[in-house]
Amino acid sequence: MALRIVQWTTGNVGRRALRAIAEHPAFELVGVFAHGADKVGRDAGELCGLPPLGIRATDDVAALLALRPDCVSYNPLWPNVDELVRLLEAGVNVVTTAAFLTGWGFGDEVRNRLEQAARRGGASLFGSGMNPGFANLLALVSAGICERVDKVVVTESVDATGYASAETQQSIGFGHPITKPELPQMVEDGTRVFGDAVAMMADALAVGLDGIRCEPAFAVATEDMDLGFMKIGQGCVAGVKASWHGSVRGRSVIELRVVWKMGRHMEPDWKLEHGYLVEIDGSPRVRTKLQILPPHGFAGKSFEDFMVLGMIATALPAVHAIPAVCAARPGIVTYAELPLVTAAHCVR
Repeated sequence: MALRIVQWTTGNVGRRALRAIAEHPAFELVGVFAHGADKVGRDAGELCGLPPLGIRATDDVAALLALRPDCVSYNPLWPNVDELVRLLEAGVNVVTTAAFLTGWGFGDEVRNRLEQAARRGGASLFGSGMNPGFANLLALVSAGICERVDKVVVTESVDATGYASAETQQSIGFGHPITKPELPQMVEDGTRVFGDAVAMMADALAVGLDGIRCEPAFAVATEDMDLGFMKIGQGCVAGVKASWHGSVRGRSVIELRVVWKMGRHMEPDWKLEHGYLVEIDGSPRVRTKLQILPPHGFAGKSFEDFMVLGMIATALPAVHAIPAVCAARPGIVTYAELPLVTAAHCVR
């Protein structure tokens, strides 16, 4: 029998999840939650670029729960703990791309609340995405050929200009004066989910960490830049680095790094890898690079066209995990305990 799925929100990532669920032969789309009033009542197909699907988006949570879904695909920009608790206590499994992997970043109180809600409802909660999420799984798989692992480093190194969300970019420091004292805390708060990923990888590698910390760095715009969706003035932040370190006896053994740049005029002008890089120091040493490229025949030209590829890569790791999550034990689950997640039913 097909798994009954509710799609929760239809933003940039949610639209791609909705489309994938609607076209998946092992899933039955039964409902759509609309965050904005302008989407309530609209057909799900219209919201994701498909022909009409006969399902109208709603903001009535009780009505969606009454559909008795097996799973909710939960894709808001930031998670709402009360929403997640309500879904889990109702016995609904949840897969999410909303800044969640283990709950470490929320603190023990919130994490325990989610864990207990899931156990009471007999449901599972799983978080992924491109990075953190799939990139960390790639690192764990890459380490599988080593007899000794001394250090694992995962780096996302990209031009972030294509992510045309001024609100999101400004929340982690972009566009603010380089002298703003709150910048380090903004970066730590905005990238805290990478600390989740450090914790998940440590669990998978059976490493007991002494602590997890964030180290930020910034590049400054050397002239005014207009990016279309936002402006960055000279002397303001045009590049952000964040390194999340998991340490053992004071030695960093797991590092998750992001290198994000916007525009072409900054100092220092960090070199970009234009993708995701896994580097393992051990025996043997391993270097794995992942790039996301357009499909053959791709006709896109604008930033928005290429941004879609990133949204697909963010949404699909969680969508593909739905069957495994529905079969998992109740509670918060991660890649460390799920069976191999593949793009089942996507070969055409």
